[in-house]
Amino acid sequence: MTEARDRLIDHIRDEAVFHGDFTLTSGKKATYYVDLRKVSLDHRVAPLIGQVMLDLIADVPDVAAVGGLTMGADPIGAAVLHQGAARGLAYDAFVVRKEPKDHGRGKQVEGPDLAGKRVIVLEDTSTTGGSPLKAIEALEKVGAIIAGVAVVVDRNTGAGDVIREAGYEYRYAIGLGDLGLE
Repeated sequence: MTEARDRLIDHIRDEAVFHGDFTLTSGKKATYYVDLRKVSLDHRVAPLIGQVMLDLIADVPDVAAVGGLTMGADPIGAAVLHQGAARGLAYDAFVVRKEPKDHGRGKQVEGPDLAGKRVIVLEDTSTTGGSPLKAIEALEKVGAIIAGVAVVVDRNTGAGDVIREAGYEYRYAIGLGDLGLE
């Protein structure tokens, strides 16, 4: 485990885990909520997220860009882009809208041209795998090659299985046990 990962776990556990009764995006009920935007948009923590996610995907060859479904993946993609640049790596970032724009160029995927390029789909917290799969659907329409899915916090609720069953590699940086939630 790296120092950056240890520090990231501390920040998430102390600042982004809330206890109570919550309804998740999936409609499922939970007794805790991991609000990663509390830390992914924090100047102290975003660099740690970038470093940890870079380490997580370091062995995936020929990745041109990272990103995912707006809004959870947006700060994660930016963190990877910036920390990658600091390491001399050339990862671009992209954003996948939930629906194509109804004006302008009508795009659903924003950022560099991804046709024929290998990409990693990012997610902040994964419960069902629905957000990464929705992003993958839009990315494949523009000709991107999906190299895998990488998630900051996995809730251990089956998202990884769903994504693997759809034929994609699934990785996560932090599990519930790391946050004292198992």
